[in-house]
Parts: sequence; structure tokens; C-alpha cells
Amino acid sequence: MNELGFIPVTLIPVIWIVAAYLLGSVAFGIIVSKLFGLPDPRTVGSGNPGATNVLRSGKKLAAALTLLGDVVKGLIPVWLALRSDMLMWVVASVGLAVFIGHLYPIFYKFKGGKGVATALGVMLALSPLLGLAAIVTWVLVFAIFRYSSLAAIMAAALAPVYAWFLLSAYKDYFITVLVMAVFLIWRHKTNIEKLLTGTESGFGKK
Repeated sequence: MNELGFIPVTLIPVIWIVAAYLLGSVAFGIIVSKLFGLPDPRTVGSGNPGATNVLRSGKKLAAALTLLGDVVKGLIPVWLALRSDMLMWVVASVGLAVFIGHLYPIFYKFKGGKGVATALGVMLALSPLLGLAAIVTWVLVFAIFRYSSLAAIMAAALAPVYAWFLLSAYKDYFITVLVMAVFLIWRHKTNIEKLLTGTESGFGKK
């Protein structure tokens, strides 16, 4: 039993992981769009309930709030797990759980977003420098090519490289970043096809 006297110690990691998954399942893009009177982002544009698709509605504030919500929900559970001195594998599992929750949310029939912002939140909690490196990569690629999807793919592809140098002493954290990167690239497979065929829509592009 733990110090509270009623929760078995062996169940504590499970509680953390399940709670993280449930938090990850909260789709801020859908919630914010509803509050702003916008169409459900799953029914317009790319069908993705993320900030980029919400931005296509023309409401920059709604997109910003969606981005902030998705980043924070990835950051908070990992940060709390670290502050609570959870074992490394528990912290890593919490990060993966909140990320998977965003991809496959139980509240929305397991149909979620691509996870870019939530993955960023997880990385910022694990290592602010890692998160910053991912942000800089995204910004640079987007500034040059004007494709949000390409920027996300490149940031995801390079994240494990950054993590190798920044988190080499924390194997479980590196694995978390690697798994998220694989999922992120896989979730962008349609965008990759469109980029290769020149049919991907970019901001400021005709």
C-alpha cells in the first residue's frame, strides 16, 4: 500500500498512464471549434482536428488556442510525473499514453489527430532544449517551403537525432521520442504522397 493507505503501489503507474491517455483523448480542436461556432474540424479541410486545420477556418485565435491546448496536454502529465519522482519507464509511458490518446481518443471513436503539438508538449517536458530544437526545425522548414505537413515531417524525423544527443543517458525517454516520431511520420503518409505528387496544399501557395 502507498502512503495514502488505499492504493496499491503496483497500481500507481497504471493510474498515471490511464489518466494521461484520457487527457490525451481530449480534442481541443473540436472543443474550441464548437465554442467559436466553427464547423467540426473533422468535417472540413483535411479532416484533422488539429490547429492547422482549425486555422483554415480563418479564426487565428481558435487555431492558437487549439495549438496551446494540444501542447499543454502533452506537457502537463509528463511534467507532473517528473515532479512526482516517477520511475523513468513510468514517465516515458505517460508521455506515450497522452500522445496515443490524441491519436486514438476514446471519446471520439478512436479517430484523432496527427499528434504534432502533443508530441511537442511531451518533448518540452522531457527536455526543453529538445522541444526548442523541434520548434526551430519546424519554423525553418515552414518558412522555406510553406508546407505545414513537410515542416512537421522534418521535425519528427530529426527529433530522434536531437534526442540521441540530448537524452542519451535516458534510454526510455529516447525510445518515447523515437516511437512518437515513427507514428508522426506514418500519420502523415497521405501528406507525403501529396508532397511527392505536387498536390499538397501549402500556406500562401496557389
